[in-house]
Amino acid sequence: MVSKIKYFLFLLVPFYFLNSIKAQGNLYTSYTTVERRAKLYDNLIKTSIHKNLSLPLNDSTEENWQEAFSALELLEYRSPLVDNKITSAFDSNDYRSIYFQKALMELVYANYEKNFAEQATHLLNTTFDQKTFAISAEYILRLAHDSMICNFILDLMKNKFSTDYAANPVLIMLQEQVENYRYASSAAIDKSLLIDLLNKNFLPGEIVMYSVQRKNRNYPGLVFVRNKDGVFIKDSVGKIFNVPQLARSVNNLPCYLSNGNTPQGIFKMKGFGVSRSYFIGPTPNIQLSMPVEETVSTFLNDSSITDTAWAIGYYSRLLPHSLKNYQPLYQCYYAASAGRTEIIAHGTTINPDYYKTKSWYPHTPSQGCLCTKEIWNGKRIESDQQKLVYALLSAGGAHGYCVVIEIDDKQAPVAIEEILPLLVKATSVK
Repeated sequence: MVSKIKYFLFLLVPFYFLNSIKAQGNLYTSYTTVERRAKLYDNLIKTSIHKNLSLPLNDSTEENWQEAFSALELLEYRSPLVDNKITSAFDSNDYRSIYFQKALMELVYANYEKNFAEQATHLLNTTFDQKTFAISAEYILRLAHDSMICNFILDLMKNKFSTDYAANPVLIMLQEQVENYRYASSAAIDKSLLIDLLNKNFLPGEIVMYSVQRKNRNYPGLVFVRNKDGVFIKDSVGKIFNVPQLARSVNNLPCYLSNGNTPQGIFKMKGFGVSRSYFIGPTPNIQLSMPVEETVSTFLNDSSITDTAWAIGYYSRLLPHSLKNYQPLYQCYYAASAGRTEIIAHGTTINPDYYKTKSWYPHTPSQGCLCTKEIWNGKRIESDQQKLVYALLSAGGAHGYCVVIEIDDKQAPVAIEEILPLLVKATSVK
């Protein structure tokens, strides 16, 4: 989630899980009380940030500084003292580990949009690590992406990584990003093609959870559910069930990079879980996996497949014919191939007040998961995640697939009124 701490998840046996669902209205977490949240914030500032950044930066203190970077991203915290420390970190960056360099670039991408172009360019020229190269390139491209800069990045990439740039998933996605910047590629999917993802002929007989997003992940998307018969689940008043869902990560990096935004594409949905993370909380989450995380036969539900090596052609079998060449839907394949894991759909116990001035408030960003709004004050006051759990149970459970898709780059949250005409057309398809 929004910490570098790994997820600690355990799957519940169905009997225990279904009984725990009945008690969900009584959930309590001491760490979400006003007092505990104030204490956590104070500790993050004083210990995780200031104490760690007060240490001299060397090989033995890199991890302390990286812990500070995580807290700075989570809180979106800046101060003159912190700014000076981050600037000073670049002074010895050439001698730091690859892990530190990536963490530092991730932080400045998240919190310092315009401050470190010169340092990012220097790292782009000196690093031979593909992911560090990609983060540096993305930082520069966000600031300026005329033809000269695009050509510079592509030429440098091909010269540095000549032996594998055409096969490495990170470099493949970076090249696509550069070309999108160069030609100002449209972010919108053809709505007629989107209908092919919504109708019952797509993944027939499978429960499907759809997460419809904007290209600009600063705005929440919407999640809704289709049952095995191709019927969309309705709420208690007979309307299509939907709740907002944020697919933005804390750092807002592109989806193929570690801790970046949720990639588009098809995920395997494989049941409910409960997290022990203080940042996710005890509301049931939906366990997801990407291609490469599962065997080919498991991901495709096809026991006749004996091949143990993933190839993109296997993944494309799941896509409608009209979308087999739509590259954004391959993001999750390349993200998983580049090493991304443990993307799930969960609630949140992070204090939303960290983001009061942001367009996604009162949602909280994650480390690339799909995150629904929850409001806590010791007791759980409101939970869109619980509503999503109930919708999936109504559909037959959390076993099937999840589709994440961007529809356009409108600077506003996705509204159900935009989706309803598409659902009507999709359900009319024979």
